[in-house]
Amino acid sequence: MISWRAGTVVSRGREWPGAVELVVRAEDGDELRALAHPPLVGEPAVGDRVLLNVTAQARGLGTGGYAMVVALPDALPPDRPAGPGHLVKARYTPLQTMVLGVDEQESPHHEALRTADDLAGLPVVVADLHSALPAVIAGARHAAARAGTGMPRVVYVMTDGGALPAWFSRSVAGLRDAGWLAACVTVGQAFGGDLEAVTVHTGLLAARHVLDADLVVVTQGPGNLGTGTRWGFSGVAAGEVVNAAETLGGRAVASLRVSGADPRERHLGVSHHSLTAYGRVALAAADVVVPVEDATSPLEGVEDRAALLARVREQAASLCAPRGRHRAVEVPAGEPLRAALAQCPVGLSTMGRGLEADPEPFLAAAAAGVHALALTG
Repeated sequence: MISWRAGTVVSRGREWPGAVELVVRAEDGDELRALAHPPLVGEPAVGDRVLLNVTAQARGLGTGGYAMVVALPDALPPDRPAGPGHLVKARYTPLQTMVLGVDEQESPHHEALRTADDLAGLPVVVADLHSALPAVIAGARHAAARAGTGMPRVVYVMTDGGALPAWFSRSVAGLRDAGWLAACVTVGQAFGGDLEAVTVHTGLLAARHVLDADLVVVTQGPGNLGTGTRWGFSGVAAGEVVNAAETLGGRAVASLRVSGADPRERHLGVSHHSLTAYGRVALAAADVVVPVEDATSPLEGVEDRAALLARVREQAASLCAPRGRHRAVEVPAGEPLRAALAQCPVGLSTMGRGLEADPEPFLAAAAAGVHALALTG
């Protein structure tokens, strides 16, 4: 099912690289929040007619509650000049776009990547949700500050399980502006990164051999698809990323999806998404980072945290030796780590809950960043 509306731009709102918020008055008089990606559809101005896809908005689903601008019928963007690159992403959709892949023949980096096959121990933090990205980096930077070392050069490899355009992510834009993120590589059908790559494998290799990353974070773009079944969720790809990292000689660090406030039993403690992706899909070994209470600086204001962390430890144990293939790494996650998260330059939110409402998802991701930083030496 696809739902369409047509209307006129009333006003422009927030802007970030590759995206702009709009208020659109539909033909029936309703006002809709809309999102346009100017690199795809052109630059919308007040008064322009727009064609909107409102499918997800009509169902109350993701995309931030936005209608998506498909076209400006009276203000089509000019054709881009012919140039290098023949990777088509969002293939065979009306908005398919052609980009220059870092790994293709016309790329100046093709020769460097043509036979590249080794990440040389590069730490690769793998997470299910896009919301883990800023928390992982916050943890790594916190660890670097405590160790008195330089801040790590972090590269984000964005997979195509959520949003396809990296432009949709305000987190990526904010982290770049703050100097926390060196670059973004979009892989698979995702596009809009600083570099484009065909696969997770070449995206990881580009992070190492082209962007000189100290550590890499791999998650899907904003958004997550789940069906309440064991296998029907987009984060299952996290297990495949572990395989790719280990195959290429990287050090896979598995960030657990943890919650202390999710009302759904399957996501309480360690989410079943992590248990399936790392326990069933990942065939290579990873460091599974288990957040534990910080004996010197316990987390304040969180009731029954000891019971929650005991549950997390027990669930994580099913993934790790001797019963599983992974290596358990316990990292203290207390007040210092929460204070580091509070200094994050972008908002922290997962499943509609922020740091105060549910600190555990962010602390678990930050703990993975702490461990990854230790591996950079």
